[in-house]
Amino acid sequence: MHWGVVVFPGSNCDHDAYHVIHRVIGQPVDFIWHECNKLQGYDAIVLPGGFAYGDYLRTGAIAKFSPVMKAVQSFAAAGGLVLGICNGFQILCESGLLPGALMRNHGLEFLCKHVHIRTENILLPFTQNLSPGQVLKVPIAHMEGNYYADSMTLDELEANQQVVFRYSTEEGEITKESNPNGSARNIAGICNRAGNVMGMMPHPERASEMLLGSEDGRVIFESMVGSLVAR
Repeated sequence: MHWGVVVFPGSNCDHDAYHVIHRVIGQPVDFIWHECNKLQGYDAIVLPGGFAYGDYLRTGAIAKFSPVMKAVQSFAAAGGLVLGICNGFQILCESGLLPGALMRNHGLEFLCKHVHIRTENILLPFTQNLSPGQVLKVPIAHMEGNYYADSMTLDELEANQQVVFRYSTEEGEITKESNPNGSARNIAGICNRAGNVMGMMPHPERASEMLLGSEDGRVIFESMVGSLVAR
Protein backbone atom coordinates (compact mmCIF):
# COMPACT_ATOMS: atom_id res chain seq x y z
CA MET A 1 0.00 0.00 0.00
CA HIS A 2 1.63 3.23 -1.15
CA TRP A 3 0.42 6.80 -0.61
CA GLY A 4 1.41 10.07 -2.25
CA VAL A 5 1.07 13.66 -1.04
CA VAL A 6 1.17 16.25 -3.83
CA VAL A 7 3.34 19.31 -3.21
CA PHE A 8 2.48 22.55 -5.00
CA PRO A 9 4.58 25.74 -4.78
CA GLY A 10 3.77 27.30 -1.42
CA SER A 11 2.31 24.13 0.13
CA ASN A 12 2.38 24.15 3.92
CA CYS A 13 -0.03 21.37 4.94
CA ASP A 14 1.80 18.73 2.91
CA HIS A 15 3.99 17.84 5.89
CA ASP A 16 0.91 17.61 8.13
CA ALA A 17 -0.66 15.06 5.78
CA TYR A 18 2.64 13.19 5.40
CA HIS A 19 3.05 13.01 9.20
CA VAL A 20 -0.41 11.52 9.73
CA ILE A 21 -0.01 8.95 6.95
CA HIS A 22 3.53 7.94 7.95
CA ARG A 23 3.59 8.36 11.73
CA VAL A 24 -0.04 8.04 12.85
CA ILE A 25 -1.48 5.36 10.57
CA GLY A 26 1.87 3.83 9.65
CA GLN A 27 1.71 3.74 5.86
CA PRO A 28 4.50 4.27 3.29
CA VAL A 29 4.16 7.68 1.66
CA ASP A 30 6.05 9.94 -0.76
CA PHE A 31 5.95 13.63 -1.52
CA ILE A 32 5.02 14.18 -5.19
CA TRP A 33 6.18 17.42 -6.81
CA HIS A 34 3.48 19.13 -8.88
CA GLU A 35 5.49 18.78 -12.09
CA CYS A 36 5.38 14.98 -11.88
CA ASN A 37 3.19 13.52 -14.64
CA LYS A 38 3.05 9.84 -13.61
CA LEU A 39 1.51 8.18 -10.57
CA GLN A 40 2.22 4.52 -11.16
CA GLY A 41 2.57 2.42 -8.04
CA TYR A 42 0.35 4.54 -5.80
CA ASP A 43 -2.87 3.43 -4.13
CA ALA A 44 -4.01 6.75 -2.64
CA ILE A 45 -3.23 10.38 -3.44
CA VAL A 46 -3.75 13.34 -1.11
CA LEU A 47 -4.02 16.92 -2.36
CA PRO A 48 -3.22 18.87 0.82
CA GLY A 49 -4.30 22.33 1.83
CA GLY A 50 -2.35 25.42 2.69
CA PHE A 51 -0.79 26.81 -0.47
CA ALA A 52 -1.04 30.05 -2.43
CA TYR A 53 -0.02 28.82 -5.89
CA GLY A 54 -1.91 31.18 -8.21
CA ASP A 55 -4.41 32.14 -5.52
CA TYR A 56 -4.15 35.77 -6.60
CA LEU A 57 -6.18 34.76 -9.67
CA ARG A 58 -8.53 32.24 -8.08
CA THR A 59 -7.72 29.44 -5.70
CA GLY A 60 -6.82 26.36 -7.71
CA ALA A 61 -7.16 28.08 -11.08
CA ILE A 62 -3.43 27.83 -11.80
CA ALA A 63 -2.71 24.66 -9.85
CA LYS A 64 -5.15 22.72 -12.03
CA PHE A 65 -2.73 23.16 -14.95
CA SER A 66 0.16 21.49 -13.10
CA PRO A 67 1.26 18.29 -14.90
CA VAL A 68 0.42 16.22 -11.84
CA MET A 69 -3.28 17.01 -12.19
CA LYS A 70 -3.55 15.19 -15.52
CA ALA A 71 -1.96 12.25 -13.77
CA VAL A 72 -4.43 12.60 -10.90
CA GLN A 73 -7.33 12.62 -13.37
CA SER A 74 -6.05 9.38 -14.96
CA PHE A 75 -5.41 7.89 -11.52
CA ALA A 76 -8.97 8.70 -10.41
CA ALA A 77 -10.47 7.39 -13.67
CA ALA A 78 -8.74 4.07 -12.97
CA GLY A 79 -10.36 3.89 -9.52
CA GLY A 80 -7.52 5.22 -7.37
CA LEU A 81 -8.44 6.96 -4.11
CA VAL A 82 -8.03 10.74 -4.15
CA LEU A 83 -8.56 12.95 -1.08
CA GLY A 84 -8.51 16.74 -1.49
CA ILE A 85 -8.32 18.80 1.69
CA CYS A 86 -9.13 22.54 1.80
CA ASN A 87 -7.14 23.97 -1.15
CA GLY A 88 -6.97 20.42 -2.46
CA PHE A 89 -10.78 20.40 -2.54
CA GLN A 90 -10.69 23.66 -4.49
CA ILE A 91 -8.30 22.16 -7.05
CA LEU A 92 -10.50 19.08 -7.48
CA CYS A 93 -13.41 21.39 -8.32
CA GLU A 94 -11.32 23.55 -10.64
CA SER A 95 -10.05 20.41 -12.40
CA GLY A 96 -13.55 19.05 -12.95
CA LEU A 97 -13.01 16.02 -10.74
CA LEU A 98 -15.74 17.32 -8.43
CA PRO A 99 -18.71 19.56 -9.27
CA GLY A 100 -19.23 23.08 -7.97
CA ALA A 101 -16.86 25.81 -6.86
CA LEU A 102 -15.47 27.40 -3.71
CA MET A 103 -16.10 31.11 -3.16
CA ARG A 104 -15.04 33.66 -0.54
CA ASN A 105 -16.46 33.04 2.91
CA HIS A 106 -19.76 34.88 3.37
CA GLY A 107 -18.17 37.15 6.00
CA LEU A 108 -15.17 37.87 3.73
CA GLU A 109 -12.83 36.91 6.56
CA PHE A 110 -10.27 34.16 6.97
CA LEU A 111 -11.59 31.48 9.34
CA CYS A 112 -9.44 29.32 11.58
CA LYS A 113 -11.24 27.35 14.28
CA HIS A 114 -12.68 23.97 15.18
CA VAL A 115 -16.08 23.13 13.71
CA HIS A 116 -18.39 20.11 13.77
CA ILE A 117 -19.34 18.14 10.68
CA ARG A 118 -22.02 15.46 10.40
CA THR A 119 -21.39 12.31 8.38
CA GLU A 120 -23.94 11.91 5.57
CA ASN A 121 -22.57 8.92 3.64
CA ILE A 122 -20.75 5.95 5.20
CA LEU A 123 -20.65 3.85 2.03
CA LEU A 124 -17.35 5.31 0.84
CA PRO A 125 -13.71 4.28 1.17
CA PHE A 126 -13.20 7.49 3.16
CA THR A 127 -16.05 6.96 5.64
CA GLN A 128 -16.57 3.21 6.00
CA ASN A 129 -15.39 3.27 9.64
CA LEU A 130 -17.92 5.97 10.56
CA SER A 131 -21.51 5.63 11.74
CA PRO A 132 -24.53 7.30 10.07
CA GLY A 133 -24.84 10.83 11.41
CA GLN A 134 -21.57 10.63 13.36
CA VAL A 135 -20.27 14.10 14.23
CA LEU A 136 -16.57 14.90 13.95
CA LYS A 137 -14.73 17.80 15.53
CA VAL A 138 -12.19 19.11 13.01
CA PRO A 139 -10.55 22.48 12.30
CA ILE A 140 -11.03 24.77 9.31
CA ALA A 141 -8.50 27.29 8.01
CA HIS A 142 -9.66 28.99 4.83
CA MET A 143 -10.66 32.20 3.11
CA GLU A 144 -12.52 30.58 0.20
CA GLY A 145 -14.48 27.71 1.71
CA ASN A 146 -17.97 28.76 0.68
CA TYR A 147 -19.14 25.82 -1.45
CA TYR A 148 -21.41 26.79 -4.32
CA ALA A 149 -23.28 24.88 -7.02
CA ASP A 150 -26.50 25.59 -8.90
CA SER A 151 -29.74 24.09 -7.61
CA MET A 152 -29.78 21.29 -10.18
CA THR A 153 -26.25 20.21 -9.26
CA LEU A 154 -27.06 20.37 -5.55
CA ASP A 155 -30.15 18.22 -6.09
CA GLU A 156 -28.06 15.69 -8.02
CA LEU A 157 -25.48 15.59 -5.24
CA GLU A 158 -28.25 14.86 -2.75
CA ALA A 159 -29.94 12.25 -4.95
CA ASN A 160 -26.67 10.42 -5.68
CA GLN A 161 -25.50 10.52 -2.04
CA GLN A 162 -22.48 12.60 -3.01
CA VAL A 163 -22.77 14.90 -0.01
CA VAL A 164 -20.37 13.33 2.48
CA PHE A 165 -20.19 15.89 5.31
CA ARG A 166 -22.27 18.87 6.42
CA TYR A 167 -21.44 21.56 8.96
CA SER A 168 -23.54 20.92 12.05
CA THR A 169 -23.83 21.56 15.76
CA GLU A 170 -22.04 19.27 18.18
CA GLU A 171 -25.33 17.39 18.48
CA GLY A 172 -25.57 16.93 14.72
CA GLU A 173 -28.22 19.53 13.96
CA ILE A 174 -27.92 21.30 10.60
CA THR A 175 -28.42 24.99 11.35
CA LYS A 176 -27.52 28.30 9.77
CA GLU A 177 -25.43 29.15 12.82
CA SER A 178 -23.33 25.98 12.46
CA ASN A 179 -22.38 26.93 8.89
CA PRO A 180 -19.12 28.89 9.23
CA ASN A 181 -18.63 30.07 5.65
CA GLY A 182 -22.05 30.17 3.95
CA SER A 183 -21.67 26.91 2.00
CA ALA A 184 -24.78 25.83 0.12
CA ARG A 185 -26.86 23.39 2.21
CA ASN A 186 -24.12 23.38 4.88
CA ILE A 187 -21.90 21.24 2.63
CA ALA A 188 -18.45 20.57 4.08
CA GLY A 189 -17.41 17.69 1.81
CA ILE A 190 -18.54 15.89 -1.35
CA CYS A 191 -17.46 12.95 -3.51
CA ASN A 192 -17.68 12.03 -7.18
CA ARG A 193 -20.31 9.59 -8.44
CA ALA A 194 -17.87 6.68 -8.37
CA GLY A 195 -17.10 7.41 -4.71
CA ASN A 196 -13.31 7.27 -5.07
CA VAL A 197 -12.64 11.03 -5.08
CA MET A 198 -13.54 13.15 -2.07
CA GLY A 199 -12.97 16.80 -1.27
CA MET A 200 -13.54 18.44 2.10
CA MET A 201 -12.80 21.90 3.49
CA PRO A 202 -12.06 20.93 7.13
CA HIS A 203 -8.61 19.50 7.88
CA PRO A 204 -8.79 15.89 9.15
CA GLU A 205 -4.98 15.71 9.28
CA ARG A 206 -5.01 18.50 11.87
CA ALA A 207 -7.38 16.46 14.05
CA SER A 208 -5.65 13.08 14.08
CA GLU A 209 -3.93 13.27 17.48
CA MET A 210 -5.31 14.41 20.85
CA LEU A 211 -2.30 16.71 21.21
CA LEU A 212 -4.07 18.91 18.65
CA GLY A 213 -7.40 18.92 20.50
CA SER A 214 -9.17 16.19 18.53
CA GLU A 215 -8.36 12.87 16.90
CA ASP A 216 -11.68 12.61 15.06
CA GLY A 217 -10.06 13.16 11.66
CA ARG A 218 -7.93 10.04 11.95
CA VAL A 219 -10.93 7.83 11.12
CA ILE A 220 -10.96 9.15 7.55
CA PHE A 221 -7.40 7.96 6.92
CA GLU A 222 -8.07 4.68 8.75
CA SER A 223 -11.15 4.14 6.58
CA MET A 224 -9.02 4.59 3.46
CA VAL A 225 -6.51 2.05 4.76
CA GLY A 226 -9.29 -0.45 5.46
CA SER A 227 -10.70 0.04 1.97
CA LEU A 228 -7.31 -0.48 0.33
CA VAL A 229 -6.64 -3.60 2.40
CA ALA A 230 -10.03 -5.00 1.35
CA ARG A 231 -9.08 -4.49 -2.30
